[in-house]
Parts: sequence; structure tokens; C-alpha cells
Amino acid sequence: MAQVNGCLSCIFTIFNILFAIIGGLIIVVALIFQILTNDHVEQQLESWTPGFIGLYVVGAITMMIAILGACGAHRESKVSLIVFLVCTVIGTLLMLRVGIRTAAIRPELVRIMETDAHNRLPLDQASEEVKALVEHQQKELHCCGLFSYKDWEDNIPDSCLCNQEEQMEGKCEAVRYRVTLQRDYVYSQSCFPIIRGLVLRAIDITIGVNLTLAILGLLGMILSSIIIHQMRRPNRPTVLLSVPGIFTPPPKYQELHNPLAY
Repeated sequence: MAQVNGCLSCIFTIFNILFAIIGGLIIVVALIFQILTNDHVEQQLESWTPGFIGLYVVGAITMMIAILGACGAHRESKVSLIVFLVCTVIGTLLMLRVGIRTAAIRPELVRIMETDAHNRLPLDQASEEVKALVEHQQKELHCCGLFSYKDWEDNIPDSCLCNQEEQMEGKCEAVRYRVTLQRDYVYSQSCFPIIRGLVLRAIDITIGVNLTLAILGLLGMILSSIIIHQMRRPNRPTVLLSVPGIFTPPPKYQELHNPLAY
């Protein structure tokens, strides 16, 4: 069996345990965020379901790779460590690509969302599907309109209306209709900032997960490469570099004594 530095093997094992824990945390965070998101804007964020599935897959693969690396270091299995190294290289490159690309399109995505929201105004003239979606958001998020209650013109739906308790908490504002002159209290908070915050939070989580895994993957690549190198040459003696003679200084001058001169 090859001799691997015990301290290095212990560090690598601890690293993989932490790596596996991070993979489990990714799955837990994705699950919690999906539950919270579905409770609030289920219909709006249905397109983000593949993103949640991606987080589950990334978390599961991370845990499997970490277990493979820990077992390889413990048993000093060269095959397991090589497989771990290859998977880590591929995973690190993918994480960097996804993280950088997501960070690059983040501002553009916000602009697209704002443009799409403005194109749906006024809401009282929108399609029945859009109206139903916005009203669902208003009920769940306790907001009114995408940018303001004025998005509904004079046809403000009941989902915008506050109850007396919310009026006492200062979450509402008074509105007087131009036609009927009726006065109602509607939510002062608009819906679009809340939805945008949820989407950006999901993007930020994705970027953070990808960059964190890329950094950890780079560290795993370095540690596994060192262990594999030690396993290939377990008993290699220490190499002492000797300086060539042309670079050695000449011997000190010593005076020669001729005994015949006396």
C-alpha cells in the first residue's frame, strides 16, 4: 500500500466531509426557498422549477463526489482519487461558467421583467389570465397593482382592499374613485418590487452556490493532485541539488614553501 502523508490525508478527509455537508445544505436551501416561493407566487415562478431541480442535482452530485474522495483518501485508492479529480475539474469548470453567465445576465433580466410588467398595463384592460395571476399575487403578497393601485384605473379589485387591522398597521392608503367617488383603503405596497426581490434572491443564491462550489472544487483539485502524486512515488528519496563545479568558488590561495630554499 502506498504511503500517503497522514496529515494531508486527514485534511483531505475533513475537506470532503465539509464538502458533503455543503451539498446537503444546497438541497435544504433549495427545498426551503421553493416552498416559500410556491406559497407566495406559485404561478409566476413556475418557470423557475428547472432551477430548483438543478440545485437538487448539484447538491446530490456534490455529496457523492465528496464521499468518493473521502473513501479514496481513507483507503488510499488511486482509482477513486483520479475519478474524484476528473469530476472535480469538470464540475469546477461548469460552476464557473454558470456562475459567471448568471451574474452577467442578472441586470438584463431585471430590465426584461420591468419591460414585460409595463407592457401589461393598464391591468383592467389585460387578459383574464393576467388579471387572475395579478389578483392571486395581490392576495398572497398583500399588495396592489404591479407598480401602483393606479394600474387598475377605476376598476380596483377586491384583492387590493385592506381589512381594518391592516389599516391600523399603516399598510394601506385611501383611494377615492373618480366615477363613483367611493372611498376605499388599498394596499400601499405594489407587487412588482416583491416579485423582483424574490427572483433576484433566487439568482443571487444560484451565483453564490456556483462560485462557492468552484472555489471548493479548486481546493479539492489541489489536495487530490498532491495525494495522487505521493501515491505514484511513495518511497521517493529526497533529492539534494548539488551545485556544479563551475559555480563553486576556487580554493583559497595557500603559500607554497620550498624547503630547498633554506
